[in-house]
Amino acid sequence: MLDRLRDHWVYGGFLAGIMLLVLTPALSSGWPALVLIWLQLPLYMLHQYEEHDADRFRLFVNTVVGGGRDVLTRMDVFIINIAGVWGVDALAFLLAAWVHLGLGLIAVYLSLVNAVAHCAQAIALRRYNPGLITSVVLFLPLGVLTLWVLSGNAQVTAADHLIGLGLAILIHAAILARVVRNKRKLDRMASTATA
Repeated sequence: MLDRLRDHWVYGGFLAGIMLLVLTPALSSGWPALVLIWLQLPLYMLHQYEEHDADRFRLFVNTVVGGGRDVLTRMDVFIINIAGVWGVDALAFLLAAWVHLGLGLIAVYLSLVNAVAHCAQAIALRRYNPGLITSVVLFLPLGVLTLWVLSGNAQVTAADHLIGLGLAILIHAAILARVVRNKRKLDRMASTATA
């Protein structure tokens, strides 16, 4: 596992470097509350390592949901994680820094909804799923702490919580919809081939 990280760190590091550069202008303002929002992204990156090293999550989904077929492709995983996590977290942080602090809850709820999904899946399947450990150890404590701190801030409203939670659920629903769409397409292809 460490050999793969050692041999291929540059690719993730390159993309992470670009993302960190995008975030740099916002880093100099409002650190007390923003630091908890900022931490969502690097902790998500650690979660992604547990989840996706050796293609674990994609293979897990394809085995459990797809019966061994590619219901989640490598490109799906790339787009979900780069645009749907890194991009969303970066945007949430910038919005929190420059527009309205409560919009940082988008990043917080993205992590929390992901953690709840991992936990629910583990309970339903009665087994480990890739990403479960970091969901429990990183996302849940940081997410709860961040919700507590931001909820005590007069700038953060109930609408901010609804926006953050709603967008996080929507992003996760889009991922599920993609997997279901791919599965139905493969099912149709298989039934056509046997007919």
